[in-house]
Amino acid sequence: MNIAASPSIEQAADRFARRVTARLSESNQLLAYDITERLRAGRERALSERRREVEVHHRVAATAVQYQGGSATLGAPQRHGWWRSVLTATPLAALAISLAVFITSQTDFSTHEVAEVDAALLTDDLPPSAYADPGFVQFIQTPPPVSTL
Repeated sequence: MNIAASPSIEQAADRFARRVTARLSESNQLLAYDITERLRAGRERALSERRREVEVHHRVAATAVQYQGGSATLGAPQRHGWWRSVLTATPLAALAISLAVFITSQTDFSTHEVAEVDAALLTDDLPPSAYADPGFVQFIQTPPPVSTL
């Protein structure tokens, strides 16, 4: 939308509204009093709504985009000091530290599990090459022999 065309559109809308108002005002004398009062109240509500819209439009237009430190903010620049940056970074630092602790503990736990399995394989009566044997499943399903003393 062309910015230069906006005032002419608003001017055309205002001219149209004035023409409609003039026509309605001409016919207004033929209506009953209660109807004219309702129409007057409706016009006042419409005008107050239009004024509110214009005020909001002016407030939004008056608010400029400020660029500071690589970020864009609406409104006047605000100075919060270094403590605001520290407070903003604290949750991120806590998250990074907890993530590092979690990853380290998980790595230690999985390393410990692998070490236990390796130790069990190496100290078992069964040699490690037996686990690769196709008959290993049958060996596991066979009950161990009962020793007689």
